[in-house]
Amino acid sequence: MSYRRPVPTIGDPSSAAERAAAPDAWALRDDLASLERVVGARRDIRRFRPDRVPDDVLTAVLTAGHRGPSVGHSQPWRFVVVTEAATRDTAALMADRCRLRQAAGMAEESARGLLDLRLEGIREAPVGVVVACDRRTPAAGVLGRATFPDADLWSCAAAIENIWLTARAHGLGLGWVTLFEPAELADLLGLPDGVETLGWLCLGWPDERPPEPGLERAGWSRRLPLEQVVMHERWTERDAPTSHLRAPEPADVVAARDRSDDLLTVPGSLGALDTVLDRVTALAVVDGPGTLVVAAADHAVTAYGISAFDPSVTADVARATREGASMGAVAARAAGLDVELIDAGIGCSRGDLVTADALDETTYAGLLALGRTRGTALVGAGPVALGEIGVGNTTVAAAVAAALLGVSADEVVGRGSSADTAMLERKRDVVTRALLRVGPRAANDAVRRLGGGELAVLTGVVLAVAEAGGVVVLDGLATSVAALAAVRVEPAVAAHLVAGQRSREKAHALVLRELGLEPLLDLRIRAGEGVGAVLATGLLKDALALRRGVARTTRV
Repeated sequence: MSYRRPVPTIGDPSSAAERAAAPDAWALRDDLASLERVVGARRDIRRFRPDRVPDDVLTAVLTAGHRGPSVGHSQPWRFVVVTEAATRDTAALMADRCRLRQAAGMAEESARGLLDLRLEGIREAPVGVVVACDRRTPAAGVLGRATFPDADLWSCAAAIENIWLTARAHGLGLGWVTLFEPAELADLLGLPDGVETLGWLCLGWPDERPPEPGLERAGWSRRLPLEQVVMHERWTERDAPTSHLRAPEPADVVAARDRSDDLLTVPGSLGALDTVLDRVTALAVVDGPGTLVVAAADHAVTAYGISAFDPSVTADVARATREGASMGAVAARAAGLDVELIDAGIGCSRGDLVTADALDETTYAGLLALGRTRGTALVGAGPVALGEIGVGNTTVAAAVAAALLGVSADEVVGRGSSADTAMLERKRDVVTRALLRVGPRAANDAVRRLGGGELAVLTGVVLAVAEAGGVVVLDGLATSVAALAAVRVEPAVAAHLVAGQRSREKAHALVLRELGLEPLLDLRIRAGEGVGAVLATGLLKDALALRRGVARTTRV
């Protein structure tokens, strides 16, 4: 007597006999070739078109991620979809900082090669997806995590691969950016404690169609033969592949890069200058002769013997600038720039930092507004180069840098101009005492409490020019800390900044790294007054003219 096998109405209808008779019957043979093409064509995309990703396509891609395998069916992934420009600008700035930090830890030649490669597209990709892992459930409470506690992170990585392959099948590009300090990215997105990020996925229509992986094409690595990564029964020691720490160039804006792609020259022919050109030519206001803005102020902190020059030198150099005879003014005239001098407190030595704030709230607000007004008036006249005049302001700028970066006086105080060892010790002492006075929250109001008139004015200039879509070229430490203060107010300002030079001041490299900027010049300049910014602006103007004049190719 025989019986029919009970066949469930839900679940797996197959029988053991069927599975034994045809163990490969579960194969999706009609789909194998397509799957192989999709897997083989998956690429880490870094260049994107700005076109919108349709909602149904984005939903399909995220659904694929949500169908990923997860330990104990815990589904720990959370997908934060980011489209707001302000959030992307801040994330791009974070990535730029990490890029420079990683490059700083490498040998010089490797670092230069690293910076030649493009490794992120946060600003240009229309969609950012941050994959976060909710780890708040104790590992022991999830099947499979008691023995492998990080299996939830692996599950999220598997979800990313699903997203990646599905995006590729739809014709979308995806780039996985992990150049972040995890805590910074988590704070940007408001992630609660116990939720960790796995980086930022740039998602959009690709503006490149690479036939092979980017790093392989660039000659940095190659795919290892399969036999080198497959072992049998137990581990077989082999030479490990070389690891190359990579960081992204600053993100290009699509339209600007399109124009540069048409030039009759190899991509990246101008090196770091090409990166700057791609950024600034995407801004609204670039063309014009340009202006050097010099802000000048006295500082009461000079009473502590922190400068080798008499405070009266500030007024002398300011007068020479007004008359066109200072180094900055002469350099500006040679580069075809106009010069604007702003009196931000000459003859007005206010707080000495050690016992009193540099500026009271009313004075600070007035100077900031003055900078904004003067900066707005310059928009449309080309690049704005920044300079400053103020005996003692390397000490002032070091104090502001320490507060903004959260570091000690030892890490930021440099020699300044003509200082000896004893003077250097006095500068460190002054900065240390100033930081102790204002306390750890000084970063919220660093320019007012530890800076001075010229820094307040320059902060206002930077904010105004950036808000109007212009370009700001920075000079030394003082102008850079003013720019950093502006970026802390509005992160999108960073996209409008060009580091004209890196000076000899100890803190300057730290500040530029925090801004995510590479300097165009590194000449160990000690002169203030905007000399370095002017020289760099001249270089920038020449490079812009070069791009306009070079022959263009025909698009195909």
